[in-house]
Amino acid sequence: MAARIYQNPMNAMQSGKALTDKWVLEFEPSEARKPDALTGWTGSGDTQRQVKMNFPNVDAAKAYADKYGISYSVVPTPSKSLKIQAYADNFR
Repeated sequence: MAARIYQNPMNAMQSGKALTDKWVLEFEPSEARKPDALTGWTGSGDTQRQVKMNFPNVDAAKAYADKYGISYSVVPTPSKSLKIQAYADNFR
């Protein structure tokens, strides 16, 4: 059982920073998804894929994974770069 620990990214449809301070532990898929012959919907028998756990910081997520013997990889948070721009720059 392997998991990824990452920080919630900012939604593309929002300008605020709500819920971006949470860390998420998400299990990696253990089997491939395949289409159902009758309905055509894709699915798999992997139920761990549905589990997402939120933690207040990365250390709490690591402690949980260590306690239950889950191997994990921490995905680093990308650096935030601000593009400072004035409205008058649109008319240059």
